[in-house]
Amino acid sequence: MLLEPGRVCIKKYGRDAGSRAVVTKVLSDGFVNIVTSVRQKERRCNTRHLEFLNEKVDVNDKGQINKTLGVKPKEEHKPKQAGKKQ
Repeated sequence: MLLEPGRVCIKKYGRDAGSRAVVTKVLSDGFVNIVTSVRQKERRCNTRHLEFLNEKVDVNDKGQINKTLGVKPKEEHKPKQAGKKQ
């Protein structure tokens, strides 16, 4: 079945068109929640806007989702060092 949580797809329309996405939840009336490589926030999407691939990942494993989407982990924020005032 193509329409299931964890299915990898490509977004065809919208701001993040052409980017890879992972289905996180199947909703009613042809809608799903997805996470894309462009926007990490879970968003609602019409299934007509997706092209499903033959890949599947574990939805509960955020590391595996990020690896599939090609998202690099954020670097740690380093506090600014106090410079010398003149």
